[in-house]
Amino acid sequence: MKNIEDLIEKAAELQSNGLISAQIADELNVSRETVTWLLTRSKKEEVTPAPKDISVDWSSIGKSAKRLHNVSLALCDMVLETLEKADAEVDVVVGIAANGIPLASMIAYELDADLAIYHRKGQDLAHKGNRGTISRNFGSVAGKNCVIVDDVITTGSTSMEVIEQLKEMDAKPRVVAVLVDKKGVDTIYNVPIRSLVRIARVD
Repeated sequence: MKNIEDLIEKAAELQSNGLISAQIADELNVSRETVTWLLTRSKKEEVTPAPKDISVDWSSIGKSAKRLHNVSLALCDMVLETLEKADAEVDVVVGIAANGIPLASMIAYELDADLAIYHRKGQDLAHKGNRGTISRNFGSVAGKNCVIVDDVITTGSTSMEVIEQLKEMDAKPRVVAVLVDKKGVDTIYNVPIRSLVRIARVD
């Protein structure tokens, strides 16, 4: 996205195509609060000041399998370093749908691990209790050491959701690997976060 007007236009377009705010936030890699602000701006209503957020556009990586592969190798290196420090292994790589799946697939291949997919609920995820599921069409996570893979951590809510679900299934989340960390924390629920890029606002 080139500027704020592009973001506003894209958010309105996604909403007109039937996406809810949580899905728009995932697609634009911004917080739900930012989506609300963008959609309000698109309707030319009185709005509150802009939330402090950063949009992440990684489509230059996403459109190229070769670039995705190279980025996944870098994430693998970070995951292996983290697992070695914790004297842990990996059995399953859990990709968060939809943006985490391509990276998770490549990382699972490189680590010779099973692949599991976490589907987020298709409802507005701001309501408690609306949790996603581990797909039955892929690897099982029960009782296994898991690496969680997503594209961007914005608030950390999705990672928290996945970690909670894995623990309920007696799985052991060992590390969360992402392209970009906008939250800027070292751990979520005591699970290390490893990112290629960490963004910090200085204002």
